Amino acid sequence: MKELMKVKKQKRHRKSLTFYTACFGFRKPYKVLCDGTFVHHLVVNRITPADTALANILSATVKLYTTRCVLAELKRLGKSYSEALDAANNLIIARCEHDKCARADSCIMEVVGENNSEHFFVASQDTDLRKKLEEVPGVPLIFGLRNALFLESPSAFQKEYVKTSEERRLHMTDKEYQIFKDRAMKRLADGEADNSNAEIVENNDLGDSIASAQAIKRSIISRNHNGVKDKPQFKRRKAKGPNPLSCKKKKSRENQNNPTKETKGDNTVKRSRKRKRSQKGKKSTETDS
Repeated sequence: MKELMKVKKQKRHRKSLTFYTACFGFRKPYKVLCDGTFVHHLVVNRITPADTALANILSATVKLYTTRCVLAELKRLGKSYSEALDAANNLIIARCEHDKCARADSCIMEVVGENNSEHFFVASQDTDLRKKLEEVPGVPLIFGLRNALFLESPSAFQKEYVKTSEERRLHMTDKEYQIFKDRAMKRLADGEADNSNAEIVENNDLGDSIASAQAIKRSIISRNHNGVKDKPQFKRRKAKGPNPLSCKKKKSRENQNNPTKETKGDNTVKRSRKRKRSQKGKKSTETDS
């Protein structure tokens, strides 16, 4: 049963990762922004090392980040969070624009921004913070449950955002339409100018061809006046008598039908074939009689 649940969990995580990588351009190694509540959860449940545990659910190497405001908040919480503060000091500090330390949740919201340009995974145990981040496109959320870590599925808002952005790509904006219209009008104007130039060139070519044809005609007429013939004249052959081979007499059919005649000098010899009858029948009749 545990193995089956583990397989379903991995399948769900792969599906969520595919969504974020395909739709929002997340790339390896993944960057995970942790707040104080998440770091404290890791320490209490002894989920160590933290980067290995997160790499297992994301199936890739990770880099863990936090902010100066998160560190200041852990420091204010006292001795009960001292171990979490020591662990958070080992993380990479993400840059925030606060001169004075602000609340950790508001600091993380500002670091993520309106569209999460830095492609952060946000890890937090604060449910209110996670609900706010669900309304920001392209923010994967990670939380812990006892000694297990989970990657939340994309929210309905994020799915709808991806759908509308895909539909928006299929249509031109007013600015793009105006640019396209200006380019089309410019091409039409250039095309009309090219056509007018082509007509001028064609008219010039037509005039040149007419002039050359007239010049050729004048040269032919001048040759005829001078007695020069345009084409060579050949003598026609006169018809002669019939072919002697075609006038040869045909052989008579009698000679073809009687091939048994042979000529020897002046005498003709005829050969005739006689049918020989067997004498067996006569001998048998004589003996019977």
